[in-house]
Amino acid sequence: MSSKSFASVPKGDQAKPSIHANLFDKVGALLPIRTRLFLGEKRWGRIDPKVVRISKKTVLRGPTEAAELEALRYVYEHTSIPVPKVHATYTFEGGLYIEMDFVEGDTLFTAWRKTLSPDQKKVIMKELAVSTTQLRGLEPPRDELVASVNSGPGVDYRVGYRPFGPCFSHEEFHSLLRGGIPLEDTSKVYTEPVTRCHSKSYRTCFSHADITPRNIIVRDGHIAAIIDWQFGGWYPEYWEYTKAHYNVFIEVDWWAEFKEAVDQYEGELEAERALWRLFSEPGDAKHWIVEAIRRQDDDELSKRSGSMSKSIR
Repeated sequence: MSSKSFASVPKGDQAKPSIHANLFDKVGALLPIRTRLFLGEKRWGRIDPKVVRISKKTVLRGPTEAAELEALRYVYEHTSIPVPKVHATYTFEGGLYIEMDFVEGDTLFTAWRKTLSPDQKKVIMKELAVSTTQLRGLEPPRDELVASVNSGPGVDYRVGYRPFGPCFSHEEFHSLLRGGIPLEDTSKVYTEPVTRCHSKSYRTCFSHADITPRNIIVRDGHIAAIIDWQFGGWYPEYWEYTKAHYNVFIEVDWWAEFKEAVDQYEGELEAERALWRLFSEPGDAKHWIVEAIRRQDDDELSKRSGSMSKSIR
């Protein structure tokens, strides 16, 4: 994940476009995706490893998972949270690409350190509180679901770099996080806070699941957009708070303001930190275990087939 944003461009690029720039945009919209990516990167540069500005008003993000597209559209349609509007989607080289609004401004990561006054910081955090409250007020398709917006596989690099689930209970999700360790043995393997956390009942809430300063675009002292919804979906209610701590932003006053803006789950954060330290990205570990078992079974089957062939001869 880059600290740059959809809006991180030189000031010169924010000037009023010329007739040639308008013509470039109109002609570019008719070109194949490969060409648009190439021309966009040549003209404006790459904003992020997955984001290329392709016109004065839009960017192309990809490859990404369907969960991000679902989250963007759902939040745009069901809340007043400022998010980039989706204009089109494409399949290119087997991956999903989303054409969406380019948002002028700076990342909060940059603005917090360089340009925002204390009063502006408070205003922005109040706006963030309104946004997270709206997300938490959305009704899940079913209780205890952990999944993408449309109840499909979720994506969260805390769990792993591959889609996971969907999980139809928090118990199933927590078991995945523990690597299948039974709850009664959890304190021995991890810590007591993990056992306490995974023994509780939680509401299912919609979470952005990566609320960090680099994913908030600000302009004129206000939030212009919240971006990067690839992890967005249905999670236990504490997930937004704990995931915000998964990536480090060292500004002390940010954390003080953040804790005022969102519901706090300190016990769950202690549990998650223990899991991050001892068994991070459990979805990837599960994948490799399943693959190893499958290969072992394939090898065993091959040996048996070979033995049967010899017997027939």
